[in-house]
Amino acid sequence: MPVYLWEGKNRANQIQKGEVEAPNADAVRANLSRLRINPTKIKKKPKDLFENVAFLQPKVTEKDVILFARQFSTMIDAGLPIIQCLDILYSQQENATFKKMLKEIKESVESGSTLAESLKKYPKQFDNLFVNMIAAGEAGGILDTILRRLAAYMEKAARLKRQVKGAMTYPIVTLFVAILVVAVILVFVIPVFEEMFADFGKALPTPTVVVITMSDFVKSNIHWIIIGLIIFIFAFNKYYKTKNGRKTIDALMLKLPVFGLLIRKVAVAKFTRTMGTMLSSGVAILEALDIVAKTAGNYSVEQAVYHVRSGIAEGRTMADPLSESGVFPPMVCQMISVGESTGALDAMLEKIADFYDEEVDQAVENLTSLIEPFMLVFLGVVIGGLVIAMYLPVFKMAGAV
Repeated sequence: MPVYLWEGKNRANQIQKGEVEAPNADAVRANLSRLRINPTKIKKKPKDLFENVAFLQPKVTEKDVILFARQFSTMIDAGLPIIQCLDILYSQQENATFKKMLKEIKESVESGSTLAESLKKYPKQFDNLFVNMIAAGEAGGILDTILRRLAAYMEKAARLKRQVKGAMTYPIVTLFVAILVVAVILVFVIPVFEEMFADFGKALPTPTVVVITMSDFVKSNIHWIIIGLIIFIFAFNKYYKTKNGRKTIDALMLKLPVFGLLIRKVAVAKFTRTMGTMLSSGVAILEALDIVAKTAGNYSVEQAVYHVRSGIAEGRTMADPLSESGVFPPMVCQMISVGESTGALDAMLEKIADFYDEEVDQAVENLTSLIEPFMLVFLGVVIGGLVIAMYLPVFKMAGAV
């Protein structure tokens, strides 16, 4: 159905503007008359030439989905019907991609589908966790509560992701800059010194010879080095996508010094937060574990969760298989055991998640404070070493004079 842009005056003679879907301009005029608006301009909204080109359309971000859940929860809590809520959310949505999506979700609900079934058609924006919790909320008549929990969960998950990205970004950027600076020195600066030392007439110091040899190698093979680096990255990604590759690399990630501990704490925080949120929302424990395993992000953690799921299916508790996995710290397993025995597992999982969120905060701070001096020393030694190596013949010549 086409969209029409309209402009008109209300009973107070104030100019109003808007857009509305209608079969034709007459229908728009009739609709405005019912609202007691005298239309002065009605025209069909021009089509976006790139609306079918996916990569040119705006992305639906995590922030968009969080805001959607927050606003939806408020409206449901105020007693508005689901379709009216979706209509309001659609009309005020500025992201064109999300707007189109909300329109299709609204039409799906109007045709008789549940909200969960309608959201399931968009797995990139609404994952299994979101859909299952919405289904539980619809079944239990607590959709507003579930949406609030989802928004809170997603905000905390996004904060955790930002912390990890922040911790990883600094050393990667610093290392990249260091490699770039060294490459520029070797390719452009050292050859100038090499020409200057060609007429030196005496044997050059060993460090200077080593640096000049490195410079000649990099300068003559720079294209092969870049091609080799691209091939390595491509091969690494292909290997990581295999089962054995993911198993090996993810296991090594957990054993890395400093970084391994941070990855483990993030995994525990994510597991306990997701499980606690799903269990408190009424999702069945086996279904919750299946979803948590698929969103773990680390093969070792994923297999540990699947092991827990198999144990519970056989009648065991959650704590025993968790402790057998060796991935989760003993304190976490003991607290989960207490939660199971007291019948307050969801609340205990939330407490563990809060604790590990703080642990991640502290780990990120420690990591940053540890990396900064290390990177400064690394840059100083590498670049300082190159500079000293190139000035040694100058010092030697000055000493001879």
